[in-house]
Amino acid sequence: MALRILVVDDAGFVRDTIKRSLRQMLPQCEIKEAVDGRKAVSLLKTGKYDIILSDWEMPEMSGDELLAWVREQPALEKTPFIMITSRGDRDNVITAVKGGVNDYITKPFTPDELQRKVAKQLKRLGYTSSRTSAQTAAQDSAALLTGGAKKAQIQKPRVIRDAAGFGKPTAKAASPAAATFKGRAFLRFAGVSNACECAVKDLSLQALSGAIMRPEHNLSLFDQAVVDLENEQGEAVARLNGYIHTLQSLQPVPTATGIKIIIRFVDDDPAKLEALSLILAGK
Repeated sequence: MALRILVVDDAGFVRDTIKRSLRQMLPQCEIKEAVDGRKAVSLLKTGKYDIILSDWEMPEMSGDELLAWVREQPALEKTPFIMITSRGDRDNVITAVKGGVNDYITKPFTPDELQRKVAKQLKRLGYTSSRTSAQTAAQDSAALLTGGAKKAQIQKPRVIRDAAGFGKPTAKAASPAAATFKGRAFLRFAGVSNACECAVKDLSLQALSGAIMRPEHNLSLFDQAVVDLENEQGEAVARLNGYIHTLQSLQPVPTATGIKIIIRFVDDDPAKLEALSLILAGK
């Protein structure tokens, strides 16, 4: 019988990214998807799934609420549950662990990170395939050559790459929405250890446009991104999931240090859209 996996996330782009990574690893697996915890409950009531991968922040029913429901069901209490979320602080990790989560992935993530987490749960289930066995062997060999695999770590406090050198957009170039945003924006990318401060040129309900210093890891179109917005007092006011829509060098040389970037948002959570609307309204 084919392995069955349930993917739960309100953002279609994120679901597609997860499904693509899973199919590269497990070509024969059956994947079902749900846009929130409530839809996931309906699927779980009518079918058996070997692994559940769920976002935390979703409308209708959040990931932690879904986790609590799953652990209350006798038939599901031991089903591997992997939480995938942009929340990476210690308190949320502890909350998820106490709730019975089996593993935790912080957005943005790489396909390798996701596949390693899934492979770990498959091993616990006793599931093997030629594809996963080959991957595990390759990872073990790499670990021996590099002195051992890195231990999982809770997300470290961000180290900011300053974007102040780009200056501020002129009044003529700024849109009304951008003019009301007085805070700061930080971008996080898969494979990039430090958050990048972004000099915001424009901000809307659909996207953020701005400039960043070139990070140590090359960025690509359609890579995942997480946007953290802070007010003038340095307080977090919104966290949005998105992807890289546009990349453009700010200098006409291969060694350019500045990048013009556009991040398109993918969240369908009304609460996040409301928070962003308040920011744009200057409230």
